[in-house]
Amino acid sequence: MTKWTANDLPDLTGRTVVITGAGRGLGLITARELARAGAHVVMGVRDTGKAQRAVTGVPGTFDIRPLDVADLTSVRAFAGSWSGDLHILINNAGVMDIPAERTADGLDLQTTTNHTGPFVLTNLLLEHITDRVVHATSQLHRQGKIDLSDLDWRTRKYDGMRAYEASKLAGVLFSLELQRRLSASGSRVRSVLASPGIARTALAAHSRSNFINRFTFLTNDPERGALSVLYAATQDVPGNSYVGPDGFGGLRGYPAVRRQGKAGLDPVMAARVWEATADLAGAPAR
Repeated sequence: MTKWTANDLPDLTGRTVVITGAGRGLGLITARELARAGAHVVMGVRDTGKAQRAVTGVPGTFDIRPLDVADLTSVRAFAGSWSGDLHILINNAGVMDIPAERTADGLDLQTTTNHTGPFVLTNLLLEHITDRVVHATSQLHRQGKIDLSDLDWRTRKYDGMRAYEASKLAGVLFSLELQRRLSASGSRVRSVLASPGIARTALAAHSRSNFINRFTFLTNDPERGALSVLYAATQDVPGNSYVGPDGFGGLRGYPAVRRQGKAGLDPVMAARVWEATADLAGAPAR
């Protein structure tokens, strides 16, 4: 069978795409490829100068704006300044297995970056979105366990990898509940999940796991890892589809519609995570 690649992207002329964390890694590759296909790409990044240098000389139209999804003030400012249609929102920014740290809002940095910030951003931009929201996720959501009484790691002993897995499961459940709400309202907007498999990027730079270095034959290079996001953003897939590599264990390969873990398909938990996240996003700094 022919494998889907970035060369199969449709003409995206006239379409506007926001990509968070687009200054490097998979986000930068995604931005570059979508712009090459004709999209107007808005790069939401923490370091605008670095992002500008990264796309200097790259064909396409880029709009670089400050956005730190771990800072809810930054998220609200970005969303508040938006006007006009937004065809595709790609929640790409993420961190993995980092040490415990609190944000300016008093929230867990890892949970906020991977879940709470994207949750707030999506909801604030939703009235402008006309096509879909793409959530970058991870196969490790399958190992995630969520404690609704302590979603933000305030009372439990913090564990970086467990926090990462939980944040990714929360994101998968967010997609499920978002799609339910969109469908119930009669909206044609889709919520779609995309896993790059295990891509050799800087995401795991802080991780204690040495998996990527020891088992490179089971991993994707960054260019191929970005294909799942590109596919999820542009192909005609059903709402709440899970796009991931077609190879062994969903770890590497070319994009295909797969299936998220069983825990990510629980509608009751999805609704509860939504409410818990909404409460958390309004929590005062401490």
